[in-house]
Amino acid sequence: VHWTAEEKQLICSLWGKIDVGLIGGETLAGLLVIYPWTQRQFSHFGNLSSPTAIAGNPRVKAHGKKVLTSFGDAIKNLDNIKDTFAKLSELHCDKLHVDPTNFKLLGNVLVIVLADHHGKEFTPAHHAAYQKLVNVVSHSLARRYH
Repeated sequence: VHWTAEEKQLICSLWGKIDVGLIGGETLAGLLVIYPWTQRQFSHFGNLSSPTAIAGNPRVKAHGKKVLTSFGDAIKNLDNIKDTFAKLSELHCDKLHVDPTNFKLLGNVLVIVLADHHGKEFTPAHHAAYQKLVNVVSHSLARRYH
């Protein structure tokens, strides 16, 4: 994947302003609410019975932070995302058996959450750069499935 200097700047500058715990929790909660079939991967997280329960679930928040922390690794390694996620791809494919479509869904929710939190600062150029990034990350995570 080729990243332009502008894309890298847009991604990195916005990422520096993100509260990973807050955004991660909201992103994972959003995935579980919008796409309820994804909850089967998290049945051990306790109460996922309603949007309010999901949003307030400490395990959802903690795992969302973990997911977004890993996403931050992609940003630190924009030119080597596939290798950055090789072990996570293996884990999610071989051990956790996550449907690879879920990676793309999560990425799309992340873009929505970022737009919501950053309003006018999240320009169409930011949207395009982050959409490209989540597509590359989701493809890298799904790589083991191919």
